Formats: sequence, structure tokens, C-alpha cells
Amino acid sequence: MSRSPLPRVPLHGTATDPRRARRMNATQAGAFIRALAQANPAPETELLYENHFQLLVAVVLSAQTTDAAVNKCTPRLFAAAPTPAAMAALGAEGIGPHIRTIGLWQGKAKNVAALAAQLVALHGGEVPADRAALEALPGVGRKTANVVLNVAFGEQTMAVDTHIFRLGNRTGLASGKNTREVEDGLVRKCPPELLRDAHHWLILHGRYVCKARAPECWRCVARDHCNYRDKVTAPV
Repeated sequence: MSRSPLPRVPLHGTATDPRRARRMNATQAGAFIRALAQANPAPETELLYENHFQLLVAVVLSAQTTDAAVNKCTPRLFAAAPTPAAMAALGAEGIGPHIRTIGLWQGKAKNVAALAAQLVALHGGEVPADRAALEALPGVGRKTANVVLNVAFGEQTMAVDTHIFRLGNRTGLASGKNTREVEDGLVRKCPPELLRDAHHWLILHGRYVCKARAPECWRCVARDHCNYRDKVTAPV
């Protein structure tokens, strides 16, 4: 028996919603982020990797795909091609069969093969710790560069994905019409000592609590600091 589709829930608080949340001031934003920090003192990316190269590839593959889906295919891929040189030699045709289960796999296979070749040709097989060099690699945009700079090199960057973009607008933490506006707002408002880890706190919060279709506000540790107008109560 087929299931009835879930009812559509308006995503109040997104950048296009005229009822989006009132913007938090710096004090309120700091309290919001500190509440997340207290609940999860040592956040980490959920992507599986063993070195900077594997991290870069995993982040490129995670675009418009869940980390869980990426983690199911990367062990086989990295076993077949553990280094940039091996990945470049594998080529898009060899990479493709390992990542067919994730979205946009054909384009991603081409990008991973090309970025591996560029790492070998231009960077001695090493992942560069430089934004411009990272963003010059195939398949690497600002968000991916921010993740790599943050996780691999300890920089205080804020990578804004769909979860953080939604959360920033919905809660009033950092409103914006595009990801760069939300990123800049978060960097301005986040307590400096928490900025590096804030990327993880916000992604995890958006992924598991402040969800797109049905935010679980009753589980939110930062609820008292949130400006979302339609807070959801626990189901009976």
C-alpha cells in the first residue's frame, strides 16, 4: 500500500518569506551559538576522511547529497585511489562506478578527476591552504573552500550550506538573500572564540533539529534565543 505524501509545510523564515524572523543582535546571536556549543562541546564533520585530500574529495561529492550517502561510497573510492596521482590516473570513467549512488555523480566524477590532476600538476599533490588556489580547482566553490580551510587548516571560516542558509533566515541569526550575505552576517555576529566550530554546530542543528519541513523546536537548546515566529510544540 502506498503512503500518502506528507503535507507541505511552509518554510517560514527563509529569505523569500515576507514573515521571516526579526534579526538577532550580536548579544542574542552570541547566546544562541553558545547554547549550541554547550550542548556539543567538540563538534566534528560527519564526512569520513583520513587526510586533506580525502576531505576535499568528500566535500566536493557532498554537494546536493547527504554526508551519509557520501560516506557509503568514499571508502571504496579511496581504496581504489588513495592519492591525487592515483585518482587522476583512475579518471572520470574509473571514478564514476564508485559514486553512482550519489546525486550528480557524472559531473562530480569529472570534477574529482580534474581536481586531482591539478593538485599533482600545480601543488605537488598537496591540498593548498589558500582560498584562491582551492577555488581554482574544478568543483570547488566558496562553500567547499570554507569547509576545507576550516576543518583541514583550522581557519575561522563559515561554510554556508542549505541547512545554515535556512537556519540563519528562519531564526533571525543572520538573514540574507544569498549564501554570502548569510555567511557575512554569521561571521560578524559569532563570538570570535566560537567561530571555527560554529560552522559545525549550525550545520548539525539545521540537519537534525531545525529541519526544513518540520523544525523540532521543542528539542532546540537555543529556543529561548530564537526569533522564529512559528515555534513548533512537541507532538502528543
